[in-house]
Amino acid sequence: MPTSRENVLAALHARLLPLAALTLRDEVLPERIPAAGQIILRDGQPGEPEVTLSPLRYHYQHRTELEVVVQAPNGRASAFDTLIAAIGTALEADRTLGGLCDWIEPEAPASVDLPIEGAAALKAAVITVVLHYTTTGPLA
Repeated sequence: MPTSRENVLAALHARLLPLAALTLRDEVLPERIPAAGQIILRDGQPGEPEVTLSPLRYHYQHRTELEVVVQAPNGRASAFDTLIAAIGTALEADRTLGGLCDWIEPEAPASVDLPIEGAAALKAAVITVVLHYTTTGPLA
């Protein structure tokens, strides 16, 4: 039976799958980026939970990362902006991931242009997504 942590991460990944960009989880960056872009979900760290007693509950603010990459010879900035907006729309459509989370909150991306010798440059960013959820134990 999957843990609460895994259920939340799987739900976040599933939430991003319908986007036009290829969405992966904990994969290495491939040599070729699809025309629509690519998103890699990194599981991140749950951090130290706040603990409440009676009943015993562990409240996490789990920090995951989305590595967002677009490669295009023309219109890279526009394609990147479109993908970032689509991610925002997907996350805002269900901030509880079907009731698995109390709340999900993406942070603003800081983008960077990465030149690639002999190919179109990449535009990339890491978007931190904070997942607020509660479990009955640190391994539950």
